[in-house]
Amino acid sequence: MAPERYAAYVANLEKRSGYTPRRVREKRAYQLVVTGGVTGGVGVITLVLAIAGVIGYGLPVVLLIVSVLCVVMFRRMVGAR
Repeated sequence: MAPERYAAYVANLEKRSGYTPRRVREKRAYQLVVTGGVTGGVGVITLVLAIAGVIGYGLPVVLLIVSVLCVVMFRRMVGAR
């Protein structure tokens, strides 16, 4: 490729629009850890109560799904790029 043609392609580069500051990413990761931990803990407790027949199985299932989603989102956030 000729240098003139290459320069024409490079001239149109823009800063990536999806940039998020580090502090915002850290805060989001912390919120995911806290939310996942709380929903996981409450999910296990309510699952034990559901097995004992005190409450239904709907709430524990929803809480455990939310907890798993938080874990997956956290791992995607801090994983290798």
